[in-house]
Amino acid sequence: MCERRDAQEQPRRQASPTFRMNATATYASATSTLTAIIATESEMRMEDPLDADLDISPVTLSSTWSRVGRLLLLTSMSVAGSVGNVFMISAIVVEDQLKKRGNAFLVNVALADLLVTGLVIPVSVIVILAGHEESLSTCRFECTLEALCFLVTVLTLATIAAENYTRLCLPPERYAALTPTRVTATIITVWLISITTVVLQSMLDVGPDFCRRRFSGIALEQIIGATILVGLPALVISFLYVKLVIRVRHATRGSYKPPVAFSWDYELAKANIYSCVMFVIFWLPFGTVVCVNSFRPISARVFYNLAWFALSKSCFNNLLYCVADRHFRSAYVKLFHYCCCKTTVSFSRRTREGGRNASDVRLRVHIIHSYASPGASRPPVGRPNGRDVYEL
Repeated sequence: MCERRDAQEQPRRQASPTFRMNATATYASATSTLTAIIATESEMRMEDPLDADLDISPVTLSSTWSRVGRLLLLTSMSVAGSVGNVFMISAIVVEDQLKKRGNAFLVNVALADLLVTGLVIPVSVIVILAGHEESLSTCRFECTLEALCFLVTVLTLATIAAENYTRLCLPPERYAALTPTRVTATIITVWLISITTVVLQSMLDVGPDFCRRRFSGIALEQIIGATILVGLPALVISFLYVKLVIRVRHATRGSYKPPVAFSWDYELAKANIYSCVMFVIFWLPFGTVVCVNSFRPISARVFYNLAWFALSKSCFNNLLYCVADRHFRSAYVKLFHYCCCKTTVSFSRRTREGGRNASDVRLRVHIIHSYASPGASRPPVGRPNGRDVYEL
C-alpha cells in the first residue's frame, strides 16, 4: 500500500512546478494588463486635459449658463457696441474739429470694431436662438473675422501714433505730405496685409486651432508673423507716444500756455494713448495664455473666456473717446439729440473757445511748428480788445 500511495503522489509532485509556473504567468499577465490600463488613462489625461471643458464653446459661451442670460449679454454687447461705433464714425464726419485727414485712421479702427459688434457677435446670438450647437464652419468664420479685425486694429494704431507725432512734433510741411490720397492708400494697405495674413493662416492650417480645441503647437511661421505684425507695431507705438509726451511736456513747461488748436490735438492724442492702453489690457491676457500653453496645458474654459473678454474691447473703445475728448463728447450729445430726441442741432464751427484769448498766438520757436506761425494757416477774424483772434 505504501508503494501504491507513492505512485499516486509522484505525478502530483511532477505537475506541481508546472502549475505554479502557469499561475505565476497568469498573475503577471493580469498585473501588466492593469498597469497598461492605468498608464493609458494617465497618458490620455496628460495628453488632452482640455476635453474636460466640453460644456463651453467658442461661439455660444458655456452651456451651464442660462440661455436667456447668454442672449441678453451678447445682444447688449452687440447693440451697444454697434451704436457706439456708428456714433464714433459719425462724430468724425460731422464735427468740424475732428474733420482732419489723419482722423480717418480712427474711422478705420471703428470699422474694425463694428465688424466685431455688428457681425461676429450677432452670429453667436443667432446660433443660441436656433438652439443648435455651432458648426465648424461657423466657428471658423468668427475666428477669421476676429483675427482680421485684430490685425487691422494693431496696424492702424501704429499709423495713428505716427500721424499724431507728425502733427504735433514735426514742421507743417512734413504733415502736409500726408495727403488724402496717401491716407486712403495706407488704409487699403493695412487691410490688404491683414487679409493676406489671415488667408495664409487658413490655407496653411498651422499652429493652434481654437475651433477644434487644438491650443498648443505654435508654428515658426506664426512666431515670425506675430513678431512683424504685432511686436514691431507695438514697439513703434510705445516709442512714438513716449517721445511725443516728453517733447510736449518739455515745450509747455512753466507758465507757457499753448494755442487752443494745439491743446485740442494733444487732448485727442492722449485719447489715442488711452485707446492703446485699453487694447493692451483686453488682449494681453489672451496672448499670454496662448504663449504659456506652449509649455503648460491650460483649460479650454480659460481660453474661450479670455477670448470673449478681448472681443468686448470693441464695445468700449468708442466710450473711451467720449470720456477723454471734448469734441467726441460734444458730437455724441448732438448725435443723440438728433437721432433720439429728433431735435435740430448745429455742427457749425465755433470761432473761439471759452476761457482762451489771443495770448495763444504767442508761441515758442521750438514747439510744434504747425502751430508756431499764426499767419501761415489761420486768417484773422477780428481784433477784440486790440488783440488778434484767429479762426481755428
